[in-house]
Amino acid sequence: MGNLAICPGSFDPVTYGHLDIIQRGAKVFDHVIVAVFQNSSKSPLFSVEERVELLKETTKDIPNVSIDSCAGLLMDYARDKNAKAILRGLRAVSDFEYEMQITSMNRKLNEEIETFFIMTNNQYSFLSSSIVKEVAKYKADVSDLVPEPVSRALQQKFK
Repeated sequence: MGNLAICPGSFDPVTYGHLDIIQRGAKVFDHVIVAVFQNSSKSPLFSVEERVELLKETTKDIPNVSIDSCAGLLMDYARDKNAKAILRGLRAVSDFEYEMQITSMNRKLNEEIETFFIMTNNQYSFLSSSIVKEVAKYKADVSDLVPEPVSRALQQKFK
């Protein structure tokens, strides 16, 4: 696959901020695998399977992006896929400390795989899946924050 990057996350649910990073990464790398990980520190609204399906639907027009899931360590997954890079998004300075810790550990686990950060478009700098879920829970319109299939899925979850 040449220049392959893994874009990991919980994507619970995928937002326009996530899509911004995925689309821009797809312009840089030959192929991007968006990998849905189960984050044991979070209680997800959507199952891994639902998140994979929502990502497939929302990225179907990006030919060099594929969707997968993984339950293990990111660096093991990246090695198994022969990835050259990890692709991460940064929203604000507050993200940097956490991302630096994760990247340092990943580098310790496998120094052959580089991590690349893309700054999120300013219009999405406030956006998180947690905020979207909180707002959607109270029946507020989130259609400008998430793709249509995600908006519908959120409405169904919070009926």
